[in-house]
Amino acid sequence: MRKNKLIILGLILSLLFACKGKKSDPVPATPPAPSKAILFLPAQNEVCATGENPTATQSTVLFDWSDAANADSYVLSLKNLLTGIISEQNSSVSNLKITIPRGTPFSWSVTSKSSKSTVTAVTDSWKFYNSGVGQLSYAPFPATLTYPTNGQVIMVIGTNVTLTWAGADADNDITGYDIYYGKTNAPTLLTSNKADNLSLSVAVTPNTIFYWRIVTKDAKGNTSDSGVYQFKVN
Repeated sequence: MRKNKLIILGLILSLLFACKGKKSDPVPATPPAPSKAILFLPAQNEVCATGENPTATQSTVLFDWSDAANADSYVLSLKNLLTGIISEQNSSVSNLKITIPRGTPFSWSVTSKSSKSTVTAVTDSWKFYNSGVGQLSYAPFPATLTYPTNGQVIMVIGTNVTLTWAGADADNDITGYDIYYGKTNAPTLLTSNKADNLSLSVAVTPNTIFYWRIVTKDAKGNTSDSGVYQFKVN
């Protein structure tokens, strides 16, 4: 009888230890992601005329932004809006001097990074014009095509899509937009000198790729070209 009691007691203890289970390892804390920086200079949609070491073709421009929480490095992305070429510069501090062509419009943004996290944070993109020698008039910045975005696939209810875009000019003298639209990558002129609002309803058909671009005009006869975007209607 005593032997049976010991066996039962052993089974009970085994069950208790089995129920208790192995203590799980603590889940490691997720490192904090870097926050988005705030851009300071060059200012949005402004003319930069204070570059250092200016020559007839180039000047050195200061790019300045805020320190971002939890970030230990930054990537400055700079796009030449005439050529479309994008360059990237790494920095461990929140400012950087870069020598760039004069008489040229640019856009720039900053990505915050952390060696402890795979998550990054990207600022909005700002545009500016690096002033040329004796330049008094500036072409509009190329229009930003906001919808549909390049390569976007969209579902449509009905037979129309509303194209939307954003425009800016350092001189603030935009007079209108020419909208090119069609089914080839060389879209034809659909509407000329549109100035009332930055949107236009266009006809679409299902399972078709469409192309569009916008030429921006100002009061001094200057123009800029957005480049061709495409989108597909399902």
